[in-house]
Amino acid sequence: MEDTITATTTRLEVVGFDFLTPLLRAIFGSDGLFAGFSQDGLLGFLNSTWSVYVIIAYICSFIFLALYIYASIQAEKYQDIEHDLVHAQEEAYAMKMSGGIKSDKFAELQAHLDSENPNDWKLAIIEADIILDDTLKRQGYAGPTLGDRLKSISPDTLRSIDDAWQAHKVRNQIAHAGADFVLTQRIARETIMQYERVFKELGVGEGGGGHH
Repeated sequence: MEDTITATTTRLEVVGFDFLTPLLRAIFGSDGLFAGFSQDGLLGFLNSTWSVYVIIAYICSFIFLALYIYASIQAEKYQDIEHDLVHAQEEAYAMKMSGGIKSDKFAELQAHLDSENPNDWKLAIIEADIILDDTLKRQGYAGPTLGDRLKSISPDTLRSIDDAWQAHKVRNQIAHAGADFVLTQRIARETIMQYERVFKELGVGEGGGGHH
């Protein structure tokens, strides 16, 4: 092995890497780290080390896979809970509106919108969507869902139909994406303004609300 080191260091000195000589002697020299190893012994040691590394890598991979599966299951559970909460909020607000749409409903929307809590912004959009759904039901637009009722309306009948669709899409993102949907206050205000343009054309909140 000394001959190998001498030949190696000689070649290194020729190309200007003689600073590696002490390092090579410290590792492979007669008094070096691997002085007691033969070439076969050194290869055997490296093979054993690699085997241990592979085993550890497999164990870590299984652990991370298990953690990923667990996190995915918990995320799905959280999304289901978020969806149920949104549905419960919609049902509760629909019951409050069962007596008709009153001006204080719009004051509640504004109060939610002015809040610093992003959940209140989401609630404002959910409530505005319920008001729109209830209004279209009262005015005789057909369809089992708000989306179906909007499909039955042409731009000639309701000029603000695009506003209604865009606002309703935001509500769907809130309901289906849950916590994954990031709602800013600016988007919340723009969405409520879209609902308000539809409400104005439908005569809601101004003593209107005539029948289709």
